Amino acid sequence: MNRSAMLVSILLAGVSVAAFEARTIADETPLAGYSAESSRAQREWEAKLRAIPSQENLRNYMQRLTARPHHVGSPYDKDNAEWLNTKFKEFGLDSHIEVFSVLFPTPKERLVELVAGGPHFVAKLQEPALPGDPTSNQQSEQLPTYNAYSPDGDVTGPLVYVNYGVPEDYETLERLGISVKGAIVIARYGHAWRGIKPKVAAEHGAIGCLIYSDPRDDGYSGGETFPAGAWRPADGVQRGSVQDSTEFMGDPLTPGIGATANAKRLPIKDAPTLVKIPVLPISYGDAQPLLASITGPTAPKAWVGGLPLTYRIGPGPGRVHLKVFANWDLKPIYDVIAKIPGSQFPDEWVIRGNHHDAWVNGAEDPISGQVAIMEEARAFGELLKAGWKPKRTIIYCAWDAEEPGLLGSTEWVETHADELRKNAVAYINSDTNSRGSLGVEGSHTLEHLVNDVARDVQDPETKLSVWKRWELNSIKDAKSSEERQEIRQRKDLRIGILGGGSDHAPFINFAGVASLGIGFGGEDGGGIYHSIYDDFYWYTHFSDTDFAYGKALAQVGSTAIIRLADADLLPFEFGDFADTVHTYVDGLKKFATQSRSDVREKNLEISEGVFTANADPRKTYVAPKAEEVPPHLNFASLENSADAVSESAKQYQKALAHASENGGTALAAVSLAEINQMLLQSERKLTTPEGLPGRFWYKHQIYAPGVYTGYAAKAIPAVREAIEQKQWKQAEEAIARAASVLNEEAKLISAAAEKLNAVH
Repeated sequence: MNRSAMLVSILLAGVSVAAFEARTIADETPLAGYSAESSRAQREWEAKLRAIPSQENLRNYMQRLTARPHHVGSPYDKDNAEWLNTKFKEFGLDSHIEVFSVLFPTPKERLVELVAGGPHFVAKLQEPALPGDPTSNQQSEQLPTYNAYSPDGDVTGPLVYVNYGVPEDYETLERLGISVKGAIVIARYGHAWRGIKPKVAAEHGAIGCLIYSDPRDDGYSGGETFPAGAWRPADGVQRGSVQDSTEFMGDPLTPGIGATANAKRLPIKDAPTLVKIPVLPISYGDAQPLLASITGPTAPKAWVGGLPLTYRIGPGPGRVHLKVFANWDLKPIYDVIAKIPGSQFPDEWVIRGNHHDAWVNGAEDPISGQVAIMEEARAFGELLKAGWKPKRTIIYCAWDAEEPGLLGSTEWVETHADELRKNAVAYINSDTNSRGSLGVEGSHTLEHLVNDVARDVQDPETKLSVWKRWELNSIKDAKSSEERQEIRQRKDLRIGILGGGSDHAPFINFAGVASLGIGFGGEDGGGIYHSIYDDFYWYTHFSDTDFAYGKALAQVGSTAIIRLADADLLPFEFGDFADTVHTYVDGLKKFATQSRSDVREKNLEISEGVFTANADPRKTYVAPKAEEVPPHLNFASLENSADAVSESAKQYQKALAHASENGGTALAAVSLAEINQMLLQSERKLTTPEGLPGRFWYKHQIYAPGVYTGYAAKAIPAVREAIEQKQWKQAEEAIARAASVLNEEAKLISAAAEKLNAVH
């Protein structure tokens, strides 16, 4: 098609002239990792690929997969896995199911009752079916409201309100002279992963834990409640796992090894990831009379939720009886693994995944992401029929048992760990998906790749590129003029750090595979997470109702996969990574300096009597004690290693630019297999066999979820957390370890640059 005819076609399709001109210019620039000739062919295949996903198909897939509850061990969970396996085969992929056997407790007895401090009250612990929502009445198949991996227990004690139940909340309680020892705590969801709340409560002597969804965070404060609106109704409950992920993820009985039929298992009593006190989630409808029974000090302003009562801390006089007993059974789980063999490098794997299990019907979480995965696989099947073959093997995965603690993906990764460390190029994950801007977290060696991909996909609402909307959304959310300036000037938008919380975790944290997490969101308000109301009715009324963003996710995901699979030279980019590492090191230095300054100031105020003088004499107040001023830490080795990474990244970029001259004829003229094998190992260089201190499973030294955050990641985590915990010797040791892996990374990048220089 000539340019004039193409312009007419573009205009008829509703794309602006400016967008067309921008894309024409981009088309003339070779893709990263491609010669000019291979880039032109690649762009043609990518355009065909992005044209295939169908919104109608996405809707139909979701309606089928969410028709019944499909939690781990349920009949429909297995049925869905078998259906997905059949569909992948229909699409032309080589698909099979891998079965593992994991510990998955389900409740047999639950009780929460107020036995003193107010009228006797028994919590409903039940989400009612709602008129007009056709799957909310499938109560015989629904998992009850509970927290998986709560230990069995029957306890009674005074109730104490602990806000979000995170460590800093207990510091506030200490100042107020309030202990939770021997008490049952009630915490609201938010500000940390739910499993942190019973973990910290037990560390402070509590005997039980209740977690509720406060309407200020997750209910009518956000808008109309379901079914009139998207937000959590009064009896809505957030289920979820409370497995303690501090040491490892996956099946609690098979740490670090796949939960195959013959795997050696720990006795349940010895499983280290089971929390120590019984815990149950409740609705804000059930929480209200419990909170109303509490007297004592009024809660600080920041602790006040949205219920129509005076929030008080306690303890008591409200006393609660909490009983939890479960069936502690092994359940089969079904991972669906579909492959497209690579034509040139079959032992180099590009992996894409999303989970298919849910707490109940799970339309948003996880099926909104799973249906995009299916359309990607179908699109690749159509390309295969048209004669395309990937250079590298593409693997599509539909994981089971993500909800209880990433069990399906973790057991598969642990089973295939040696193969993955040898063969895996990258893993790209999705989970939930809705309307709005693209969100990306992941390995910063893939930051440039995902930025380029986002430039090639159109946002369905604004008709801007996905990248442009992402940029403008980032400007809107920026917290300073300096941050906004960087967004406008930096070539690539920054991506966040991957922590825990979804199926990327075993790939990056355990196996050291470069990973991305992608999904759209930000425009939909709602509060049906992990409830019976997360279903097809809710999603098609309040979220991505026409599945336009499901299609956009399929386009972004498939474009990233095909670009990795077909690249002449793997498109890892180390300049963004080096820049990010420098921000991490600078952040650690500032944090250490600020910690030292804060302790000095607090000690001075203690000596001056500031705390006691400003305490209300009519209220209990315990002044803080003076602390040892943190020592100066020596960050020189870490700074030097960050500089080494920057220098090696410059060497690599210079060598790549030279090899790419004249249309990349040098790249096309020789085998790049040896260089690709080096690049494939770049993320592995950032891991150590022994892992983080006390956390053998978390082997990555630059990214990991925090001990007291659960989902949220921390940069150079061993150093950061040693400073937080005032463990100065451990901090110095962690600095040395982090510097060592960065030096190894720098050596690999420099070696790859030398190989590139040898190409020409």
